[in-house]
Amino acid sequence: MTRKTWTLSLLLFFAFSVNAQLKSPEEFLGYPVGTRYTPHWKIVNYFNHAATQSAAMMKLDQYGETNEGRPLMMAFISSSENISKLESIRLNNLRLAGLSRDKMAAIEDKAPAIVWLSYNVHGNEPASSEASLLALYALLNPAETRTKEWLKNTVVIIDPCLNPDGRDRYVNWYNSAVGKTYNPIPLAREHREPWPQGRTNHYNFDLNRDWAWQTQQESRYRIKKYMEWMPQVHVDYHEQGVNEPYYFAPAAEPLHEVITPWQRDFQQTIGKNNAGYFDEKGWLYFTKIRFDLFYPSYGDTYPMYNGSIGMTYEQGGISGGLGVINEDGDTLTLVDRAQHHFVTSMSTVEAASKNAGKLISEFKKYFSNALSNGIGEYKSYVIKYDAANAQRFDKLRELMDKNGIQYSSGNGTARGFNYFNGKEEAFNIGEGDMLISSFQPRSAMVKVLFEPRSKLSDSVTYDITAWSLPYVYGLKAFASRDKIAAGGALNSIKAVNKETTYGYVMPWNGVRSAKTAGQLLQQGVLLRYAETPFELNGNKFERGSIIILQTSNSAKGKNLWPMVRSIADANNIQLYPVNSGMVDKGFDFGSDMVHALRAPSVYMITGDAISTTAAGGIWSFFEQELGYPLTQVSTNDIQRIDWSKVDVLIMPDGNYRFLNDKDLTENFKAWIRKGGRVIALESAVAQLSKAELGPKPKKSDEPDKKEKENSPGYDALKKFEERERDAMTDMTAGSIYKVELDNTHPLAFGYPDYYYTLKQDDQLYEFLTDGGWNVGVIKKDNQVAGFVGSNLKQKLKDGVLFAVQGIGNGAMIALSDDVLFRNFWENGKLLFCNAIFMTGIR
Repeated sequence: MTRKTWTLSLLLFFAFSVNAQLKSPEEFLGYPVGTRYTPHWKIVNYFNHAATQSAAMMKLDQYGETNEGRPLMMAFISSSENISKLESIRLNNLRLAGLSRDKMAAIEDKAPAIVWLSYNVHGNEPASSEASLLALYALLNPAETRTKEWLKNTVVIIDPCLNPDGRDRYVNWYNSAVGKTYNPIPLAREHREPWPQGRTNHYNFDLNRDWAWQTQQESRYRIKKYMEWMPQVHVDYHEQGVNEPYYFAPAAEPLHEVITPWQRDFQQTIGKNNAGYFDEKGWLYFTKIRFDLFYPSYGDTYPMYNGSIGMTYEQGGISGGLGVINEDGDTLTLVDRAQHHFVTSMSTVEAASKNAGKLISEFKKYFSNALSNGIGEYKSYVIKYDAANAQRFDKLRELMDKNGIQYSSGNGTARGFNYFNGKEEAFNIGEGDMLISSFQPRSAMVKVLFEPRSKLSDSVTYDITAWSLPYVYGLKAFASRDKIAAGGALNSIKAVNKETTYGYVMPWNGVRSAKTAGQLLQQGVLLRYAETPFELNGNKFERGSIIILQTSNSAKGKNLWPMVRSIADANNIQLYPVNSGMVDKGFDFGSDMVHALRAPSVYMITGDAISTTAAGGIWSFFEQELGYPLTQVSTNDIQRIDWSKVDVLIMPDGNYRFLNDKDLTENFKAWIRKGGRVIALESAVAQLSKAELGPKPKKSDEPDKKEKENSPGYDALKKFEERERDAMTDMTAGSIYKVELDNTHPLAFGYPDYYYTLKQDDQLYEFLTDGGWNVGVIKKDNQVAGFVGSNLKQKLKDGVLFAVQGIGNGAMIALSDDVLFRNFWENGKLLFCNAIFMTGIR
């Protein structure tokens, strides 16, 4: 069969099934793929049908479910011989990567290449799930003899929908909006998807940015399976704007330096194979533009850093519905979009099959090199442990476990780079410290996640440029060029809470502390917190420590202390028994330096004109980590808020049109003056500033007289082709800055006198004077990592990022950077909890 004939057969929707038992998607669904949107349950039904009718060549596995109860599933398709020994193939593949727990030797000869196709991670990019139906049928259909040859050398894993909740949100809305015949005019209602749209999961979280961090359950389920299989090829399917042609590998610069020449070359091999089929059909496409391989938590980079050939495929089509007229005057249909994804699916399997032997040998070589040589200049990373950082330390351990990164204890002395002062120096490895060696299978992932500064080959990048975990988690750490000998297993520390008759003190040093306090408050337990440090019974307690006393809680009777210990034990929180309110140093429990902590009623504005992911990140944090009730109010219902029932109002990044309404704004200000607290994040800070609430935007430093007199000269002559990079001089693509904290203020309780923030914009504010507190400020030369444009770098200094402005009896709390960024910026979470619980005093 010629290539042209085969391609034509792929594009006929398999209208007449050769196999009387296995139905084509059209036969099963009752309509040709792409002429309607297929709800997720029908996709599940078709995959179940195929598994039943083609058991010899297919195994179907449900690996989890979504927050809304929809199944997450993947299909394994290969030759009957390979399917019969699927578990042996999986274990052998792990041996090739040095990841198997047994001591059996890996068999390289004739090992099939594993190709993983991930469809529809963004729910309103639905064409790929439709394509998955066609791909499954093409691989199983006995009439397709070429695919049967490919499957002798490959095991194909198909995940038809990574985000079923988002997909059904979009599909159900679209099916309710479209008429009998779709309307291709871009302005038609069916192309104007309402907030929050279907891109994100149930919690309005972008799953495509969550591969490494695994803050969402869909990601955790998927990566657990990924670790069990470790494919040689992985494709992540997407859609982009309707005016864009198709994109496939090779990727754009910057490519991270850990990406090997073989990985680069094989992207080119697959790209050429895709191009051949697209050229044959006259379909447009582009490569090497926009979609880079740098940020580690995408569906292409994460596989790359785990030894695979990771790729993104992007089809034009967002908001395209069943058909839309693009800027060229052509009508782009869902049929077209599904076919394009289908063809690249088949082309990728073909290229992997033809090069299976080389894929396997290079895969083994990749991991052998990691084990033998370690990747990167630093060979060991040491994360320091102490009681104050125990909660963030444990969260880092969780992240290492979720990503299969090996670590151990250590001892002795070493020399290395100190993340927090930027100097090479000697250090001790103490009991409880975590040692992470680069001599391990996931060496590339270790380097990418822990390197102090990532090397950028191009300033134009698709995402943030800094994420070094010691800064993200706020942990003291060292990176050493030496191979430090590993110790034994790193033991976890479990809280053991003893009985008391008088009370407990709970240190305030992490989200688990805030969660415990929140749960106790919800149980009606009166809590107190200390404004200043104190010492008692030989223990030192820092600002913000929670004091739980029998006093004022006598109504709980004998149930009080068992309940308190039970909640603390569940959160692994160590409580310190006390038998007196008189402290050894500091202020006694009855002093005015100890304040009552009551359960705040927390509201958040969400809905139209609010950032979906910003609001979603906060919602996810409250439900999944903090475990505290949050009332979400739509922007359309702000005028209906009963302000007397609100203690704290959270304003995520977004556009707050109610501030343009004089009466609504006055009601809002009156509530603050009576004692209300506003937590404003990102752009909300700037909008409140315009309403004369909070800090004022920092003005650019005036140039000196000499600079004013100088003509721009030749600097004014710029090349058109460099316009994108020139624009970067006034931008940061996500860089890390050191913030100096006033940790005597409740907003910074539980922190040292510094914090590392992710800066994504140019927002900086003037220092507050009367009635305000500058809690977090950036001074000169405080950039730590990441790319910052040359012009912007001069501006980001001598201003405030985190501030509390007293307004009457209330306060406006400004967090101008996203302290919860994608819910993986662990070190900012306590700052956010402080804003909720601790900022009632001034």
